[in-house]
Amino acid sequence: MARIAGVDLSKNKRIVIALTKIYGIGNVSAAKILGKAGVDPAIKTQDLTEAQVAAIRKVIDGEFKVEGDLRKEVSMHVKMLIDVGCYRGLRHRKNLPVRGQRTHTNARTRKGPRKGVVASRKTE
Repeated sequence: MARIAGVDLSKNKRIVIALTKIYGIGNVSAAKILGKAGVDPAIKTQDLTEAQVAAIRKVIDGEFKVEGDLRKEVSMHVKMLIDVGCYRGLRHRKNLPVRGQRTHTNARTRKGPRKGVVASRKTE
């Protein structure tokens, strides 16, 4: 099992697909990485040699920001938006959708489960 950028890659998947398990690497980035490393995208992860794994690691370390560094940078950007007090920062603070989606009927993922209407009892 190849371990790149602190992530264990699936053994029985093609390397171009397995690289997308790394935070910050998608399909296009994975293809670019393999092109620069000189590795065939169709090869399975378990069939990689140590030299090929080292070449992939070298390209990722040199040219891409992935995993912990990228997560830290994204969280710092969100904190900056909140501190500045801009509209997007306020939406982040209130846990509402940030990119203009409607919230009247949808947005359950962001808002959480529905809060049921509490029936008030009449006290006598």
